[in-house]
Amino acid sequence: MSQDTPPHRSHDPTTNLKRTDPFQFGSRYLLPSDDPFEFNAWDHVEPTASDLAHFESQFAAQRAAPVTDYDRTRFNSDPARWWNRFYTHNTTNFFKDRKWLQQEFPILQEVTQSGAGKKVLLEVGAGAGNTCFPVLKGNANNDLMIYACDFSRKAVELIREAGVYDEDHLRAEVWDVASMDLPPGLVEGTVDVVLLIFIFSALHPTQWEQAVRNIWRLLKPGGEVCFRDYGRGDLAQVRMKKGRWMEENFYIRGDGTRVYFFGEDELRDIWSGRVFQITANLCQEPYGRVVKDASSIKRDEDGNQRSTPELSYDGEERQSSTPKEQVGALFEIASLGVDRRLLINRHKQLKMYRCWMQGRFRKPKQTDTDYENNG
Repeated sequence: MSQDTPPHRSHDPTTNLKRTDPFQFGSRYLLPSDDPFEFNAWDHVEPTASDLAHFESQFAAQRAAPVTDYDRTRFNSDPARWWNRFYTHNTTNFFKDRKWLQQEFPILQEVTQSGAGKKVLLEVGAGAGNTCFPVLKGNANNDLMIYACDFSRKAVELIREAGVYDEDHLRAEVWDVASMDLPPGLVEGTVDVVLLIFIFSALHPTQWEQAVRNIWRLLKPGGEVCFRDYGRGDLAQVRMKKGRWMEENFYIRGDGTRVYFFGEDELRDIWSGRVFQITANLCQEPYGRVVKDASSIKRDEDGNQRSTPELSYDGEERQSSTPKEQVGALFEIASLGVDRRLLINRHKQLKMYRCWMQGRFRKPKQTDTDYENNG
């Protein structure tokens, strides 16, 4: 490599710059003078105006050809059925082990280090174990207990049948995060860290509130949620075919599993609890403070309250709603970032945009009132 070539622009794998800071999301920036087809991928690349116009034309076509009412009911009535089919067909071969977790979420290093003491980690949507097993492999804490939960019975069976399944430090259970129950073996206020890695997007928007409430109940004060999921405008959304659109940003895949694509401000409103105030149309704030103004409720042309909030968030809209000081935050937004990547097919001269959302949400160490008395 030439001394004038930065490591992240080298084609030599022995000298490529490896990122180590969490939420950095890479360091290969695309400059105006660069040839985008020189590398297979670039970091932090925003779609151009023409790209955004293409996205919108794709979304319009998707809306014009939604799923049938029959299919909408079929896919929403029993989503676990489709994930059972998925894991029956793919077993452990579909997803790769997520070895990057401790780099992006340093709290995992803290709870797994020797001498960390009694720690409880809950993974929601554990699938076939591609998250819990890498964490278990790197664990040096004899007092760590991992609860790996999924609402697919087949997925839980795959974890339990794995050769590295260790009941002393790992317990796999069937649990739906949007149900009214807590996971088997866990009670309120006992979990240090919750992992939500590409699982929140599988929930219907009407299930978000119960899921967030359950996670709030399980976490200790000061406990954290480690979150990563799909972002709006991701290649997977843009490429959705006709007959897949169910609601705005919410789709059904070809295998029957559901997926939602999030916006950054939308996630802030979900995890702070603000979005649930709006959709409930209540003047009494459910987390302990009074909302004096319910004028931010979104309504349709006939004056009826929408079942879900407006999903095209922007700064101007946020400022026009309930003042921040009137809202008791459910979770503190410790970190929230957008991981954008431009993938290049140099042979076909194609540009493909990926977009993921990554966040850390912390349960406040002190709350104004008891959550259960106000929820």
